[in-house]
Amino acid sequence: MTSAPGRRSSTFTRLLRHGFTDPSAAERLLDSAGLVLVRDDPVLLDALGATADPDLALQGLVRLLEAQDGATARQELLDTLIAAKPLRDRLLGVLGASAALADHLARHPSDWQTLVTYEPRDLHPGVEEFERGLADATDPVSLRVAYRRCLLSIAARDVCGTIEIAQTAAELADLATATLRAALALAHADAPEDAALCRVAVIAMGKCGGHELNYVSDVDVIFVGEAADGADEDKALRAAGRLASHMMRICSETTVEGSIWPVDANLRPEGRNGPLVRTLASHLAYYQRWAKTWEFQALLKARPVAGDLALGEEYVAALQPLVWGAAERENFVADVQKMRRRVVENIPAAEIDRQLKLGPGGLRDVEFAVQLLQLVHGRSDASLRSGTTLDALKALAAGGYVGRADAAQLDDAYRFLRSMEHRIQLHRLRRTHLVPQDEADLRRLGRSLDLRTDPVATLTREWKRHASVVRRLHEKLFYRPLLDAVAALAPGEARLSAEAARERMVALGYADPAAALRHLEALASGVTRKAAIQRTLLPVLLGWFADSADPDAGLLTFRKVSDALGKTPWYLRLLRDEGAAAENLARVLSAGRLAPDLLMRAPEAVALLGDGGGGLEPRPRAHLEQEMLAAVRRADNAVQGVTAARGVRRRELFRTSAADIVGSYGTESQPAEADQGALVDLVGGAVSDLTAATLAGTLRAVVREGWGDTLPTRFAIIGMGRFGGHELGYGSDADVLFVHEPRDGVDEREAAEAANKVVAEMRRLLQVPSADPPLLIDADLRPEGKSGPMVRTLKSYEAYYRRWSLVWERHALLRAEYVAGDEDLGRRFTELIDPLRYPAAGLDEEAVREIRRLKARMESERLPRGADPKLHTKLGPGGLSDVEWTVQLLQLRHGAEEPDLRTTRTRQALTAAHAAGLISEEDAGTLDEAWVLATRVRNAVMLVRGRAGDTFPTTPRELGAVGRYLGYGPGHAGDMLDAYRRTARRARGVVEELFYGGA
Repeated sequence: MTSAPGRRSSTFTRLLRHGFTDPSAAERLLDSAGLVLVRDDPVLLDALGATADPDLALQGLVRLLEAQDGATARQELLDTLIAAKPLRDRLLGVLGASAALADHLARHPSDWQTLVTYEPRDLHPGVEEFERGLADATDPVSLRVAYRRCLLSIAARDVCGTIEIAQTAAELADLATATLRAALALAHADAPEDAALCRVAVIAMGKCGGHELNYVSDVDVIFVGEAADGADEDKALRAAGRLASHMMRICSETTVEGSIWPVDANLRPEGRNGPLVRTLASHLAYYQRWAKTWEFQALLKARPVAGDLALGEEYVAALQPLVWGAAERENFVADVQKMRRRVVENIPAAEIDRQLKLGPGGLRDVEFAVQLLQLVHGRSDASLRSGTTLDALKALAAGGYVGRADAAQLDDAYRFLRSMEHRIQLHRLRRTHLVPQDEADLRRLGRSLDLRTDPVATLTREWKRHASVVRRLHEKLFYRPLLDAVAALAPGEARLSAEAARERMVALGYADPAAALRHLEALASGVTRKAAIQRTLLPVLLGWFADSADPDAGLLTFRKVSDALGKTPWYLRLLRDEGAAAENLARVLSAGRLAPDLLMRAPEAVALLGDGGGGLEPRPRAHLEQEMLAAVRRADNAVQGVTAARGVRRRELFRTSAADIVGSYGTESQPAEADQGALVDLVGGAVSDLTAATLAGTLRAVVREGWGDTLPTRFAIIGMGRFGGHELGYGSDADVLFVHEPRDGVDEREAAEAANKVVAEMRRLLQVPSADPPLLIDADLRPEGKSGPMVRTLKSYEAYYRRWSLVWERHALLRAEYVAGDEDLGRRFTELIDPLRYPAAGLDEEAVREIRRLKARMESERLPRGADPKLHTKLGPGGLSDVEWTVQLLQLRHGAEEPDLRTTRTRQALTAAHAAGLISEEDAGTLDEAWVLATRVRNAVMLVRGRAGDTFPTTPRELGAVGRYLGYGPGHAGDMLDAYRRTARRARGVVEELFYGGA
């Protein structure tokens, strides 16, 4: 039509005001033949403007009018649309929210009439009403058309706000139930002979079973079959399998009318590998013997929906006792939480921030938390046994299992996130849980949720707010009521009963729930600011403790640390305000005995955990030595000086052990260190540097007290063994040699006496009983061993090595490195021994045979009686000794000609041997892997038990803690031992070839 000047501008402005984003296109559509007579009707424009996407609604309306069968039908639609507000709101609301349903209406133009009737009885249809709506379907195509017609009515009530999200989800589940029944009936009609042989029950699982289905979702099912009276069971089950498969195809296959939704039977016993249909007895046998924790969690939502409903009810009744006893399974909570973490880990990185369902703070977080609580407490409280998330959350709050405020916030967040999910899926009727990125899609989504003022920004803000609430609450939901059970509550607030609190602590893995609850009461009771902060911290800390092998120890030590530091102004503030500090502390306290023992001797070291990660970085040796020497200078005597140095050592051991634990466990923001060798190098380097600095400080303190600034003889300490190799563990002694050289004009006897006094006093002061761990000095690798003098002059060493040195001594010298004292003397000692440990002619065959004899004798004589050789990390096959002697034999043979082999460090020497072509890449990797693993096990044993050990612990809890440190989840200690045996066996094969085979 021709517009007067200004007319277009006026219409253009009106359309913009009504929410159209393309007013020019909208004008053209309004000028089309079907709408020209009502184009200026304010009722129509207002109704279009009220939709989620006015442009989309108008396009759909024009297509629907064009599809009508003749002018009379078009006029009837227009007249009804203008005159009847309920139809107008329903029809345009659907057209503005769903392009897919607009397509359906264009293909089936008379279906709009299903939206005309507006009676109270139509507001909440159930399964029976939907069954009537599907009754005329005679094949898969007509079933799809009827299904979309019913879906149209649900969507219309949804977008108009006639029903809220929970009712929408319930109606979608009821429609799915009716559809499954119709599909099974079609399958029966196609194969009546199969139907006569068997009884089949369809059990809905997942969201369908929980009466909370999405618009587009897999419908999870399990099939139960029994033989009809007189039928052979095998034939009956095969017939039932054919019927079940046919029913699934009817729903899932794509036809000219598209598909309905996929039917997924993978939650059945054994998943895809198991038979599609089982008898009830077969189901029961599987769940009693083989089922995993997650399978019982899935059964929470099991509901008979189609087929033989009596058989379905028998199935549910038979499995209910197993479901509600699942919380008694070992590692129950850990299994559930591990599964949740695995779900998050499998989300593509590009999608994780857009995931409504699976991402952090998403729908699955709410569902997992609610299901976890149901399984723990539903055994004794039948009111919690609902398959519907929001109903279960309400029951949990009513029973005091969840705080009412937390439940209300989660309910609100869950409804909002489900509404977003529904509207995203409704647009194209596609299965997706990703928030769109396109501006137009976000605008339509925001408007569909009644966010009309700046819909994109408001939607994003509200979504992030609700997700943040879920992230904050989903784990705390499990732990906070434990505090309420032992603390004063607001009037009228339900309390978790003592028995329910005990059940929850047992489910978390606490061996002594009564003691744990006493600790909680001591920490959280009262009205002080300290108690209030503890009540904020503890719900999260309890979760981290439960993620360890020894939650009891973690909570007990946390109480001790809190008692020691509770009055300091910074302690609780550090834990509350620095997110990493609280989690790091929880990991450290519950990982074993060593780190907590070190911390309890000086609790203020907890401050190291909160320096944004930098606080756990091992300090360079020069800085450590500088601090210790300064402490010695300030001390009044040697005892005070060495005590200060040992205090620094204890603090730094805690820093290193904490860094090792946090790196091994990982945190919520930082995954566990994937490079196990890096963690071994971190500990070995840090502890070795710390030992060297401690010896330097102790040497200075002893010399200062006995001789002032200058000792009558130059004095150096040479690190040997693991110390010289920068590979010390937490419980290692310091293997050393002592060398001295009289100063000019000093009598040799006087110099020797001074040197021996220094050594004796150093050893005494470093072992004096105190709050700090002792440092044992071992000089047994000196010439002549225990029979030889403790200290020798450089000339004495030279004379001995030239005339008397044995093969084992040259072998031991491969690890010799200056660590403290007179640096020039240490350098000259190293120059003295280099020709011995890296002989120019290599080793003759007799020397090689002697080394092999020594190795064999050590294996047979030193292995503790009763120890399992295959699990002995030091002397067992493929253990540390095997790898180190193999590498050292290569150094003795080829060190003179290969400069890179001249290192005291095992891993560096192994790398150099490969670079020199002395060992293949595969063999070098095998030896390195075995050496790293054995070292990690020894470190783990010390961390867990608080004392050194070369074999795996025997108690289940300690073994589990070692496994957790090595990256194995609860219940997988056997896998850890198998992996160690495998790794060691492969390494032994390489050792047999390289060390014993004459390579």
